[in-house]
Amino acid sequence: MTDLRKILRFVWPYFRRYRFRLFAGILLGMLFGVSNAVFVWATKTLIGRMSPPAAIVETVATPASVSGPGHIVDRSEFDRIKSDLDRRVSGWADPWLPAVGRSIDWRQVVGGLLLFPLLAGLRGSIGYLGAYCMAWVSERVVNDLRVNVFKKLSGLSLEYFSDATTGDALTRVSGDTVTLQRCMSHGFSDLITEPFTIVAIAIALLLLDPQLTLAVVVFFPVVVVPVVVLGRKARRASRASRKVTVTQASQLVELLGGIRVIKAFGLEDRQIERFSRLSRDLLRNSLRGRKAKEQVNPIIETLAMLGIGLLVVYVSYQQASVEHMAGYLTGLVLLYTPVKKLAALHMMLEQTSVSVERIIHILAEQSSVQESPHPVRIPRFQHSIRFERVTFAYRDQPVLREVDLELRRGERVGVAGESGSGKSTLVNLMFRFYDPTHGAVRIDGHDLREVALADLSRLMALVSQEIVVFDLTIAENIACGRTGATREEIEAAAKAANAHEFILRLPEGYETRIGERGVTLSGGQRQRLSIARAFVRNAPILVLDEATASLDSAAEAEVQSAIERLEENRTVLCIAHRLSTLASMDRIVVLAEGRVVEQGAFADLLRQGGLFAAMAARQGIAP
Repeated sequence: MTDLRKILRFVWPYFRRYRFRLFAGILLGMLFGVSNAVFVWATKTLIGRMSPPAAIVETVATPASVSGPGHIVDRSEFDRIKSDLDRRVSGWADPWLPAVGRSIDWRQVVGGLLLFPLLAGLRGSIGYLGAYCMAWVSERVVNDLRVNVFKKLSGLSLEYFSDATTGDALTRVSGDTVTLQRCMSHGFSDLITEPFTIVAIAIALLLLDPQLTLAVVVFFPVVVVPVVVLGRKARRASRASRKVTVTQASQLVELLGGIRVIKAFGLEDRQIERFSRLSRDLLRNSLRGRKAKEQVNPIIETLAMLGIGLLVVYVSYQQASVEHMAGYLTGLVLLYTPVKKLAALHMMLEQTSVSVERIIHILAEQSSVQESPHPVRIPRFQHSIRFERVTFAYRDQPVLREVDLELRRGERVGVAGESGSGKSTLVNLMFRFYDPTHGAVRIDGHDLREVALADLSRLMALVSQEIVVFDLTIAENIACGRTGATREEIEAAAKAANAHEFILRLPEGYETRIGERGVTLSGGQRQRLSIARAFVRNAPILVLDEATASLDSAAEAEVQSAIERLEENRTVLCIAHRLSTLASMDRIVVLAEGRVVEQGAFADLLRQGGLFAAMAARQGIAP
C-alpha cells in the first residue's frame, strides 16, 4: 500500500487534467467488477432449473445458525433478504429460461441460447471501454510526464550535467517513464476492476453460503504473506537492474560518440567484454525479479485448488444440491483470476516504485542558476561587461581567483593561457552557465544574477571548439540561432559564413538533413554552419571559444575569414590556444592558475618576454 500511495500521490496532478475520462474509466471498471458476480447467479440458476427433482434431498431441521442448502432454517433477516432477492430474480427470469419437466417455447430457446453470450458480451464491452479509458488517460499522463522530465533536464544548470551521466538521463526519460506507463495502462485498470470483482463475487458467494464463504476468507492472509515477501525481492532486483541499465546505456553512448577512437586503438574487445559483463549483471537481476514474480502463480494456484477441495468436502458433507456446488464453483473460479491479477499488480507496483523514485528525484532537482523573481530587462548592450573580483571553484577546486576584467562595448579581447588556467570558465560565467562563488559579473552595471536570462541569451552568440549541430535540415540548423529567421536571412548568414556554396552542392541544398551530430559533414563545414547560426542571431556580443582549434589549415583559413567577418561591429571575447589567431585583438588577457597575470596588445606582450611570449615561442612565434 505504501508503494501505491507513493505512485498515486505522484501521478495525481497529471491525472487531474483528464479527470472526466479517468472517472469514466473508474466507473466502468467498477461495473465490470460487479458484472462478474452475475455469472455465479446465472450458473446456479440455470443448472438448478436443468436438474431433475430427484436431485433434491430431503430436508432436516437444523439450528438457525446453520444456513446450508436443503435445510429448513429460521426466517432470519438474512434469510428473508436472500429469499426475497431469489424470488424477484426468478420471477423475472422464469419465462425466459428452460427448466426440466416444462415444455420449451421460443422464449426459453432464446434465453437458454443467449444468456451466457449476452452476459459475456455485456461484461466484455464494459471491460473494453473501461480499459480503453484508463489506457487513454495513462498514455497522456506518461506523455506529459516524459515532456516534463525532458523540460526539467533542459532547465538544469551545467553543474548537474557535470555530475550526471548521459545514460542516467536517457534512462529517466525513456526507461523509467515506460515502466510507469506500463503500470498505469495495465495495473491501474486492474486496480479498479479486480477489487470490485472480488467484493462482488464474495457478496454473491456469501448470499449462496455464508459459512463456506467465511471459511474461504481464511485463506486470504495465507496468500498475502508470500506475495508481500516476494514483492520486496522483486523491488530489490528492479533497483539493481536499473543501476546496471544506466551504466550500460552510458557505455552505449560512449561507443557511439567515440567509435573512431575505439577503432583506432583497437578497443572493440575491451568494450565488448565490459558490455557483456554488464549484460550478465542485468540478466542476473532480471531473473531474480522474474523468479519472484513467477513464484506467486504456483502459490495462488495451489491455494485455489485447496479451496476447491474444501468445497468438494463441504458439499459432500452437507449433501448440497448440484446447482449449489456449480454456482459456488463458478464463483471460486471467477475469484481466482482477480486474486492472481492483484498479486501480479503488487509485484508491478514494487518494481514501478523504483522508477517513480528516480523520476521524483529528477523533478525535484533545482538548478544552481536561478532567475531572479523580478529580473532586470536589458533590451540592448550599451557599455561593458565587468568581472569584479570573481572567484569560482568546481567542487571546492578553485579555477578563477579574484579576477578583475572589463570588456568594453566594441572592443575585441583575446584570452590566452595554459590548459586549466580558467579560460573557458570565463565563458561559462559570461553566459551564466554558472554563478561566481565570490564576486560578480556585471553587464551595463547589472549583476547577471539580476538580469532576465532570455535577455542575456539574446545579447550573446557563441562559436566554440565543440561544434554542435542537430539532426535537422541545414536551414533548420542555421535558424536555431534565432527563432523566426526567414529563408532570406538564413541564406544571407550562410553566405557570410562561407557556407552557401557547399550547401548548394548537397543533394537537397538547404533542405538536406545532416544526420545525428552532423556526421555527413566535415569539421570545417559544421563549424561554418555554427558561424552562420551566430550570424543569423545578430547578437552584439560574440564569444569565440577555441573556434578553429580542431580544424586543419585549409579549413581554418575558410573559417577564420568567416569569423573575421562575423567580428565586425561586435564586442568580441576570443579564447584561443593557437596564439596567432589573437594577433588582430585590441587587447589580450593572459591567465595563469586562475589569475590575470598579463594584459596588453599582441606585439607588446611578445616584447615583454613574459608568460605570453614564452607560450608564443613554443608555437614558433617570435617578437
